[in-house]
Amino acid sequence: MCGIVGYVGRAERTQDHGAIDVVLEGLRRLEYRGYDSAGVAVLTDGGVASAKKAGKLANLLGVLDTAPLPESRTGIGHTRWATHGGPTDLNAHPHLADDGKLALIHNGIIENFAELKTELLAKRATFVSETDTEAAAVLLADEYRNAADVEASVRLTVAMQRACQKLEGAFTLLAIHSDLPGVVVAARRNSPLVVGLGEGENFLGSDVSGFIDYTRRAVELGQDQIVTITPDEVVITDFFGKPAAGKEYHVDWDAAAAEKDGYPSFMEKEIHEQPRAVADTLLGRNDSHGKLTLDELRIDESILRSVDKIIVIACGTSAYVGQVAKYAIEHWCRIPTEVELSHEFRYRDPIVNEKTLVVAISQSGETMDTLMAVRHAREQGAKVLAICNTNGSTIPRESDAVLYTHAGPEIAVASTKAFLAQITASYLLGLYLAQLRGNKFQDEIKTILTDLAAMPEKIQAVLDHEQQIKDLAVSMKDVNSVLFLGRHVGFPVAMEGALKLKELAYIHAEGFAAGELKHGPIALIEEGQPVFVVVPSPNGRDSLHAKVVSNIQEVRARGAKTIVIAEAGDEAVRQYAEHVFYVPATSTLLAPLLTTVPLQIFACALASEKGYDVDQPRNLAKSVTVE
Repeated sequence: MCGIVGYVGRAERTQDHGAIDVVLEGLRRLEYRGYDSAGVAVLTDGGVASAKKAGKLANLLGVLDTAPLPESRTGIGHTRWATHGGPTDLNAHPHLADDGKLALIHNGIIENFAELKTELLAKRATFVSETDTEAAAVLLADEYRNAADVEASVRLTVAMQRACQKLEGAFTLLAIHSDLPGVVVAARRNSPLVVGLGEGENFLGSDVSGFIDYTRRAVELGQDQIVTITPDEVVITDFFGKPAAGKEYHVDWDAAAAEKDGYPSFMEKEIHEQPRAVADTLLGRNDSHGKLTLDELRIDESILRSVDKIIVIACGTSAYVGQVAKYAIEHWCRIPTEVELSHEFRYRDPIVNEKTLVVAISQSGETMDTLMAVRHAREQGAKVLAICNTNGSTIPRESDAVLYTHAGPEIAVASTKAFLAQITASYLLGLYLAQLRGNKFQDEIKTILTDLAAMPEKIQAVLDHEQQIKDLAVSMKDVNSVLFLGRHVGFPVAMEGALKLKELAYIHAEGFAAGELKHGPIALIEEGQPVFVVVPSPNGRDSLHAKVVSNIQEVRARGAKTIVIAEAGDEAVRQYAEHVFYVPATSTLLAPLLTTVPLQIFACALASEKGYDVDQPRNLAKSVTVE
């Protein structure tokens, strides 16, 4: 949720790029985190100057074109995903307090804002918005006034420390004050914040996209920490003023990776980056003898050998990755594997102990529901392994081990390349456990790894025939409902295909296990109803292939329009389908890396044909950092 940017630089640095330039560029790159409104504030000789506007960033840019803000070397900016209060000009950030001398932006939710607001109103404070954020701004201003005896240079930092001690919930806060030109103070609890290190300038952002144009040196902050940046210094403390330290790391992608590169949308670009995402996730996972090595796994091998249950926790698209992983891990490792939605996991009193391995899957590493589930699992004694795409994010830091995907930045809200990279990482985990526990011989593992290594080329082969799928999407632009069917690993692929269509095209779409048709969902079938069917290989599990072909016949007999994803050479399905898209032959368990791709292309093309913004679908944000 919510993109935030902070900047402070020396006067000579701002000759190249002023604060407003840095902040707006950062917001442009972070708009995928929220686009209900946007706003900026800068420090000038006359105090705080700000502008904000409901709607996408373009609306704010229009305001600034008409009424530019003064040049400055200190600024903060925000792009919002609304929680408390609708997406209006008044509810947009920054929020001002202390007679307009203090500006504050916020990502997250202040859970006790109502109580704080009541206390502050009793002190004759005034409020103009419906947001929880304004309560934090007014509280910070109150603490700033109460810290009049504190040395001027650290007064805002001390006020932030004291304010954070009173706040409950998940939050990242950035603040500036007209008394302190050249200073930005920020705080984080259960919400993402990263520092960018420059020469004579420093940066803050929800993630590194916010400052990747200017530096690739970053510092990850810990839980309940406050950071004060000036042009030449970064000072970190905890909420009580005790000195603390962050961990510096190097960002391994550059600004060009976050550009569209000639594609009409980030989503289409990211669909086409999937061969590379899978290849990079596989890179460097073998030793010189061909043995699988996962150097990031910091869990002792004896513990992994003793695991008697695996629970995968995730939300949305990542949860469907977990469903695919379940099939693979149980088949290769013979370990019972459950898949839980993170937001349900800790509220149902799950059976978790020291022999349970919890696998937390999150693209951003900041998904609040999953983070809370990770903490609960560790409290129960389980070991937690994170599968994540974002270096330095919270979930990997709070887990016992991490398996990073290397998909590069994913900007479009609807996940594509991260989905395939997460599936690939899940396969690697399953094979590693099978190797460690002796469930499979080394030559068997080597064969599967060889098959995995061939997947990027096969994914590219699917992409090379995308026009056929796009043409179908154009012809179906007016449909109101689409159903998806699959069996075995095709079932989570069907659910992911339906989710993509809901996210992007705003139409009814559902994914079903094909065997469930006759138990109720077949009542939805009527004349002309489009039904996508993910057909398993006729060479892998013959009984499943025959059963799915029977399912196709069942829906066609009731008037459905069937669209089939099948393995190359499977001619048996042609007579039962209006449209057939073939993918290269592969083993049953690896098939989702191929069969998902046509469904991604279809959803993207259909939404584009309808005139929708596929990168920023309504009501959604990329990283869900609230529960």
